[in-house]
Amino acid sequence: MSALDAVKAAVLLFVAAILQVSVFTQVHVLSGVPDILLVTLVSVALLRGSIVGALGGFFAGLLVDTATLGTLGLTSLVLTIAGYWIGRYGETTGRDRAHAPFTSVAVVTFLYLFGLVIVHFVLGENAPAGPVARGLFPEIAMNLLLTAPVYALVRRLLRPLDRADYATEVQLLG
Repeated sequence: MSALDAVKAAVLLFVAAILQVSVFTQVHVLSGVPDILLVTLVSVALLRGSIVGALGGFFAGLLVDTATLGTLGLTSLVLTIAGYWIGRYGETTGRDRAHAPFTSVAVVTFLYLFGLVIVHFVLGENAPAGPVARGLFPEIAMNLLLTAPVYALVRRLLRPLDRADYATEVQLLG
C-alpha cells in the first residue's frame, strides 16, 4: 500500500468518525442508528486488507471513544477486531464478489453490536442487551442502505489491489 493510499484511508475514516459522532448519532429509526463509520471501515478493510483494517479500526475507535468521552479503548477494541476479520475476508475470498460489501456489513453490524455489549459486560459496566436487540434489524437495514454509496466512494478513492500484491498462495509439501 502506498503512502498516498494510507493517507486517503486515514482521511476517509477520520471524516466517517466525525460524521458518526456528530450527525449520525442523532438519527434514530425504530431504535436503530446508522453507523457510517462501520460501513466505511468495512469498505476500507475489504479493499486494503487485514492490517489496514485493524489499524483503521483502532484509530477510528479511539477517535470515537475520545469524542464521546466513553470508556477509552472499548470501541477501538471491537473495531480493530472487525477491521481485521473483514480485511482477512477481503484478502482471501471476498474482494471480487459483488455481494461481499453487503454480506460483510450485515455480519459485522451484528457482531459489532453484540461485541460492544459483551465488552461492557466483561468490564462490569451496565450492558443492556434489550435495546441492542430491538435496534438490531433497523440498524442492519440502514447500514445496508449506506453500503452501496460508501463502498463506491471508497472503491473510487482506493483502487482495488491485485492478488499479486498479497502473499503468494501457500503450497503444502509432501
